[in-house]
Amino acid sequence: MDQYRPSRRGVLAGAGVGLAGLIAGCAEPRTESSIEGDSSSGIDRENRADGSTYTDVYETIIDSVTQIRVFGIEDPYTEEEGRGQGSGFVVDGEYIVTNEHVVAGAEEVDLQYINGDWSGTRLLGSDRQSDLAVLEADHVPDGATPLGLAEERPVVGQEVLAIGNPYGLEGSMSSGIVSGVDRTVPAPHGEFTFPNAVQTDAAVNPGNSGGPLVDLDGNVVGVVNAGGGDNIGFAISAALSRRVVPALIEEGEYDHPFLGIALATVDRLIAEENDLEQATGVIVTETLQEPALGALRGAERTVERGGEPVPVGGDVILSIDGEPIPDRHALSTVLALETSPGDTVAVELRRDGEVSTVDLTLGVRPTDD
Repeated sequence: MDQYRPSRRGVLAGAGVGLAGLIAGCAEPRTESSIEGDSSSGIDRENRADGSTYTDVYETIIDSVTQIRVFGIEDPYTEEEGRGQGSGFVVDGEYIVTNEHVVAGAEEVDLQYINGDWSGTRLLGSDRQSDLAVLEADHVPDGATPLGLAEERPVVGQEVLAIGNPYGLEGSMSSGIVSGVDRTVPAPHGEFTFPNAVQTDAAVNPGNSGGPLVDLDGNVVGVVNAGGGDNIGFAISAALSRRVVPALIEEGEYDHPFLGIALATVDRLIAEENDLEQATGVIVTETLQEPALGALRGAERTVERGGEPVPVGGDVILSIDGEPIPDRHALSTVLALETSPGDTVAVELRRDGEVSTVDLTLGVRPTDD
């Protein structure tokens, strides 16, 4: 869909852990922070400092970033209804992207834009397995132009800005770099992982979730979803968002591809116990569902090395459709970004010392509801 292509903004053309406790948004009830601050909409723009490239980026996109207010969610400790807050941003017309965990279980979701306007919303679609959701707003200000999801993959060292509403402070921005790419991040409840996540040292805190992590051209590199201090934050990549968001708008849901296996990255101990020449690839520890059942072989047994069980005898996946699979992170990324349910993929594997190829038709990852 063309509206998700990055918009190169003219004003910028010349401008040079388990995460269960680390969610950067707030879909849980919370008391109002004692920290207060107004939006920047009332700043005297005729009498101010010159700013920087960061200022240009901020002023170009801030009208498109919203604060999200969530009502009617259940406090997991008291089981009483409460409220929460997070961030979001405009991607097309009246569509707002945020995190699934920000709006999950809400009875009502309101938006407030930086100019002070409020809007009601309705939930168009959500996907817990990518932590993405799309809202349809009743009202979008004229200045809230769609933000583009970056087509280029981010690189380590690239400058980025996180814009959102930490602790409910409207229109906040923090700067940093991309400090890691292709991360596989555990979901808060541990049922699955988020592939291809972007790691950043830009400060993200409760209330940032759902807000954009942007490059210096104003393109969205990722959707902030978690931060745990110590200069580590994570965002759902633009590459994954480009696949999920259009489906949420059109269908209300997104199906993820599924091999039907449990696996482990081949490390030195696994390589030694399985007589492998190199510590590379992923070993199938168990076949769980189709399409793996009957086609792939799981580990026959485990041995203990260093106090840890080491799988022995399972197939070792080396590549998928010619894409090398050195570890489980690569497998997650290839499946998430290059395949869809129903696709038939060529899985190159090593079994009993011999390399062969098996064609598998991918299934749909089961939901964890």
